[in-house]
Amino acid sequence: MDLVSMSERDTLSHCLSISSKKIELRELFMNSIIKEIEAPLLKTDLPKFDVGDTVKVFVKIVEGTKERTQGYEGVIIKYSGHGVGTTITVRRVFQGIGIERVFLIHSPRVEKITVLRRGHVRRAKLYYLRERTGKATRIKEKVGVRRDADVKAEAKPAPKTEAKVEAKSDSAEKA
Repeated sequence: MDLVSMSERDTLSHCLSISSKKIELRELFMNSIIKEIEAPLLKTDLPKFDVGDTVKVFVKIVEGTKERTQGYEGVIIKYSGHGVGTTITVRRVFQGIGIERVFLIHSPRVEKITVLRRGHVRRAKLYYLRERTGKATRIKEKVGVRRDADVKAEAKPAPKTEAKVEAKSDSAEKA
């Protein structure tokens, strides 16, 4: 019944395991080389964002000899890739027509990305938003998540004015 004997089967499995280990080592070595090449190209000042967040992406646009920055605001419906090739797909509705645009987040054309609103979704890809219109496209906001600007504003103490200090000293003298 068996075309291959047990000893031949053991030899075959041993050869396969050795070749798969060689492939794994080659992949690890190649991955480290690619990571070294990509490292200086990666942006480090990007905010943390995820699918469902409303973001504004500022893109550099060249018109003739002039260069200007244009903002594109919408909901992230897809986050894909890794390394330099990381992309986000941002969807917005303009005059009743849904427009989706894909951005390479580490591209030099993307000037900055700001998170306007954090969305609470239970999907990795929000393709279902394409069929929905109006209020059906609303996404719940994450509870308990605060924007970076709010946290920075609270970190700075309010400056004390001299008038308040003088008022306190006057009331202490009267007593």
